[in-house]
Amino acid sequence: MVSRRLKVWYFTLEALNALSVSYFFNYLFFYCRDRFGFGELGNLLAGALHGLVYMGFVLQSGRFAQRHGYLTALRVGCLGMAAVLIGASLTAEWVVGQMVGLGLWTWAMSFTWPALEALVSEGETAEHLPKMIGLYNLIWAGGAALAYFVGGTIFQELGPRSLYWLPVGVHLVQWGIIERLARQTQRGAGVQWAEPVQPVQASNPISPQPGQRSSIFLKMAWWSNPFAYVAMNTVQPLIPLLAARLGLSTAAAGVFASVWLFARLAAFGLLWRWTGWHYRFGWLLGAYGLLVGSFMALLLAQQLWWLVLAQVGFGLAVGLIYYSSLFYSMDLGETKGEHGGLHERAIGVGLFVGPTLGSASLWLAPDAPKAGIWAVSAVLGLGLLGLLWLRWGKR
Repeated sequence: MVSRRLKVWYFTLEALNALSVSYFFNYLFFYCRDRFGFGELGNLLAGALHGLVYMGFVLQSGRFAQRHGYLTALRVGCLGMAAVLIGASLTAEWVVGQMVGLGLWTWAMSFTWPALEALVSEGETAEHLPKMIGLYNLIWAGGAALAYFVGGTIFQELGPRSLYWLPVGVHLVQWGIIERLARQTQRGAGVQWAEPVQPVQASNPISPQPGQRSSIFLKMAWWSNPFAYVAMNTVQPLIPLLAARLGLSTAAAGVFASVWLFARLAAFGLLWRWTGWHYRFGWLLGAYGLLVGSFMALLLAQQLWWLVLAQVGFGLAVGLIYYSSLFYSMDLGETKGEHGGLHERAIGVGLFVGPTLGSASLWLAPDAPKAGIWAVSAVLGLGLLGLLWLRWGKR
C-alpha cells in the first residue's frame, strides 16, 4: 500500500500543475489577442496546435511513465515546461516563437497528467479507488478554476511577462518536491509504483462484474470525452473575443468566464460523494445532451446573465463526462500509466478537433462569423448518435 503521506504530496504536485498550466494556457489567448491581434481564427489555430501535439504524444508519455517510473516522467514534464517557458519569454514579441513554444510546452506537459493520474490510483483497494479519483478531480478542477478566476487580475496587474515567470517558479517548486519524493521512495518510505498491481474490480455495489457490459461503459466514456473537449477547446480560445464583445476587461473576463470551471468543480464534488451514476447510461446520455445545448448557448450569448447561465450547464455536463472517462479507465485498467495515457489521448483528440473544425469553418466561410459554432455543434450531434450506437447498435 502506498503511504498516505506520499499521496498528499502527489495531490500537492497535481494542484500546482493545475494552477500553472491553466494560467499559461488560458491567458496565452488573451496575450495573442492583445499583442499579435489574433481574432477567432488565430486563437482557434493556436488551440488546434496545442491539441495536435497533445494527441500525438500523450499516449507515449503515459507508456514512458509506466516503463520508467511516474516520478521520472514528472521530472521530464516539469523541467521541460520550465525550460520552454524561459525560452518563450525571450521571444515574447515574436509570434512564431510563441507558437513553437506552445507546441514544445504541450509536449512537456503530456508527461505530467498520466503520471499524476497513475500515482493517485496505484495500490488502491476497490473501496478507496473512487475516493482517490474523486479527490484527484476536485483538486485539478479547483486549481484550474482558481487560476482562471484570479488569472485575469494577475495578468492585468503584473503584466504579460507573468505568463512565463509565474509558471516557471511553480514548476521549479514541483521539481523540488519530486526530488524529495524520489529520496523518500529510495529509503523505503513508500512505493513508487511502476509495475501493474492486482487489478481493481468495479467499486460500486451496483456496478456490473468486469466483462462485456463494463467494457461498453469504458468505450462509451472514451467516446464521449473527446467530444466534451471538442466543445471545451472551442470555447477557451474564443473567450477573449466573447469578453470583448460583451465589453469585459481581462480581469472581469477571468471572473465571469470562470463560471463553467466552478460548475465543473461542483459536479466533481457531487459525483465523488454520490456514486449512483456509476455504470448507468442515463446519466451519461443526459450530460451529453446538456453539453450540446449549453455549448451553443454559451457562444451565442448576447447578455452577461445568458453567458453565466449557459456556463453552469456546460460545466455540469463536461464534469460528468470527464469523470466517467477517468473513473472507468482506472476502475477497469491494470496498467494505470498506460490507461491514463489512453484517457489523455482521447482528450487530445478533442483538443485538436474542436478548434480545427472551428477555424476551418471560419476560413471556408469568412462571411458567416457563426459558421464555426454551427459546425462544431453538428459534430457534437454526430457524437451523440455514435454514443447511442455504442449503447444499443451492436444489439
